[in-house]
Amino acid sequence: MEPRKLSDNFSVAPQIEPEDVAKLAEMGFRTLITNRPDEEVDEEHSSAAMAKLAAKHGMNYHYLPYYPGEMTFDLVADYEAIMKSAPKPVFAYCRSGTRSSHLWGMSEAGKMDLDKIIETAAHAGYDHSSLIPVLKFYATRRGKIL
Repeated sequence: MEPRKLSDNFSVAPQIEPEDVAKLAEMGFRTLITNRPDEEVDEEHSSAAMAKLAAKHGMNYHYLPYYPGEMTFDLVADYEAIMKSAPKPVFAYCRSGTRSSHLWGMSEAGKMDLDKIIETAAHAGYDHSSLIPVLKFYATRRGKIL
């Protein structure tokens, strides 16, 4: 498990193991977000199991399932609400980290330059180039014309 930093307050990674929760807490992460739906994992990796581990290690926990191909305005709004109130720094994961990084990118659309979103994601190992039309759309919803 190796966190991939997208901002000073947010990192992502592929699926973590239960024992990684203690390591994340030791690294200073204060909030854990699971973006991987429970239907994709076994009981040991379920949101209920991870929530218990997060609590055990003093971390705030949120289950925000992001089903492949189902990016919605509500999902992004829920992510933004979590990030607004969650103790920082925040660590999120899914199967590969891509969905978690997509939520970050969408939430930054209209606030951060599009090229910077793409560059930051690429530096963390995620190709967001296919999201450019959607990122532009989200930015225009925020009143920023790209």
